[in-house]
Amino acid sequence: MRRGWRAVICPVVLSCACLFALLAPPPSPAADTAVSLPLSKIILYSSGVGYFQHDGTVTDRTQWDLRLQTHQINDLLKSLVVQDFGGGKISTVTYGSRDPVTKTLGGFGINLNGNPTMGQILTQVRGERVEVTAPNSLLGTILGVEKKTESLSDGQIRRTIEQEYLNLLTDEGFRSLPFAQIQRVKLLDAGLNAELQQALATLAGHHDATRKTVSILFDGTGSRQARVAYLTETPVWKTTYRLVLDEEKAPYLQGWAIVENQTQQDWHNVKLSLISGRPISFTMDLYQPLYNLRPVVQPELYANLKPQTYGDAMDEAKPSTPAAASPARSDMKKERLLGKLAEGFAGSRANAPAEMAMAADMGMGRIDQGVASMAMAEDKGELFEYRLDQPVTLDKHQSALLPIIGQSLQGQKLAVYNQSVNAKHPLNGYRLKNSSGLHLMQGPITVFDGGAYAGDAQIQDLAPGQDRLISYALDLKTEVEPKIEGGTQELATVSLKKGTMLVSRRLVEDRTYLVRNRDQKSRIVLIEQPYRADWKLVEPKDATERTRDLYRFSIAVDAGKTATLRVKETLPIQESILLMETSLDQIAYFQQAKEVSAKVKEALQRVVHLRSKLDEVRAQRTRLEQRIGEITAEHSRIRENMQRLQQNSDLYNRYVKKLDGQETELEKIRKEIESLKATEEERRQELQNYVMTLDIA
Repeated sequence: MRRGWRAVICPVVLSCACLFALLAPPPSPAADTAVSLPLSKIILYSSGVGYFQHDGTVTDRTQWDLRLQTHQINDLLKSLVVQDFGGGKISTVTYGSRDPVTKTLGGFGINLNGNPTMGQILTQVRGERVEVTAPNSLLGTILGVEKKTESLSDGQIRRTIEQEYLNLLTDEGFRSLPFAQIQRVKLLDAGLNAELQQALATLAGHHDATRKTVSILFDGTGSRQARVAYLTETPVWKTTYRLVLDEEKAPYLQGWAIVENQTQQDWHNVKLSLISGRPISFTMDLYQPLYNLRPVVQPELYANLKPQTYGDAMDEAKPSTPAAASPARSDMKKERLLGKLAEGFAGSRANAPAEMAMAADMGMGRIDQGVASMAMAEDKGELFEYRLDQPVTLDKHQSALLPIIGQSLQGQKLAVYNQSVNAKHPLNGYRLKNSSGLHLMQGPITVFDGGAYAGDAQIQDLAPGQDRLISYALDLKTEVEPKIEGGTQELATVSLKKGTMLVSRRLVEDRTYLVRNRDQKSRIVLIEQPYRADWKLVEPKDATERTRDLYRFSIAVDAGKTATLRVKETLPIQESILLMETSLDQIAYFQQAKEVSAKVKEALQRVVHLRSKLDEVRAQRTRLEQRIGEITAEHSRIRENMQRLQQNSDLYNRYVKKLDGQETELEKIRKEIESLKATEEERRQELQNYVMTLDIA
């Protein structure tokens, strides 16, 4: 059986080389010219993509192959740039299809999906003419494959096995050949044999599914320069910093870039640039063939659509002009906070001896000694570029740490307190101003203070000229005790407007921070407190600075002393009270409040007078209506008693007289009520007319 398979497969496999030659683009006589386009330039972006550029010389008509990972093909398809200088042109760019292999194999005359047996393959070609060697040569047409059960005896042991037979129709009649005797099967249909070869070639090409070849055909005459560039996914390049603090000198910042070569090619003497910024980058599956199910519909006539017009985009919002501040005061405040601007470190190192003397007591020595920045910095509009001034060599699957920043900066040491971070102690911090002219990417900062490791900090993206706080350790020599008093309300203003009393109150929250400095050096403590947009800062009048979410208040504390910071905030509360419906007691409360103006109090006094007159009439009417209710109840009692008495009895007659008198009283009361209602309406109208005319702030 194994021998028979070998006889069938071998002729097919031997023909695969011829098949690939037929499928490849027909080269010109000059296509054999060697071409070399080495990797010359790499630009890595902080968004996780990299720009790769190949430059070299091509001659006449030639093809250059680029091997990439399958997952890189999508980025290449949407970013590939090919240039043939010197009069040449790009003929074609070809690459292997990514159609699912099962779908591709299913399109051939012989389907090799599922690793079919020899019998299954021959079953697919029933009716085809073949030449079978078994061991004699035999021509025939395939009828099918039949399975038969046979008994075999090996001594006293008898076994039952199942064998396959190839049934043929020959010129001499029907023949049934066991597969065990078949040495070779040859398809006489050249087209079908070629399809089988193509199917095998597809399987062979699918073995290395992780790598694909992109072939670029340059068409021209003579020797000329060519370039191929593309974007592909790369690891995000990262930055780390070392910050050296010294009381006598400006802080020194050293920055390193972490670069990783995760490509399938070595980087040899390439020009490397690092770009900081946030360009939008996305992936799209352009490599995978897409098939869409299409519905079957009947032809239908449609009315032509009217051409559409679209208006222009709205004008850009004009930036709001910030409130003007005193330039002199602002500059003085900034200078006190940040200190003197240090001399630049980049370029010449004429001041190196002085800087080395600064760190003479550091056990590790000055960190900038023997390390110089390899990068030239350049602003690229919305982006910032670190361009390494020396070629970089980095083998595949290797990483490198490259120095890109070496600058003396500007700043001030302080402590930063935030109750949500640590309720008792602030953090040792530093206000760092980026006076380097470079864009500092986010990354960790290792801080060295006085020659020793002081802690780690984290910094976000910092543009040139901006300053940023960092904190790196717990300040155990400073304690902060916060106290919060809140929940009280204060009356602010009272105004009258068209029958409504508008009352403004303030919800007051008072915080006190007691700061104790147990160190022998003075401290500047920066206290952070949440910023709430609806609340108004009353004390102090202004914060030292405000972020999107926080207030920051600066307080100086002498050595061994304490200091207190009070922060008072108010929340305005608005209340509307209808003068026609509120009680006189409530109005009297506002009449006595010192926050209420004299004009408002005078108007309220008039309202009280009119309300009193109205309430007096209402009270009279209410008393009369209550009397009617009492008489009506008495009537019901008397009538009930009269039903049990004789009409000529004395008691009955008494009840009659009483009822008559009460009826007379009811008539009188009803008339009085009607009169009171008229008076009440007059006084209500008088009150309403007055309060609706009020407009007193």
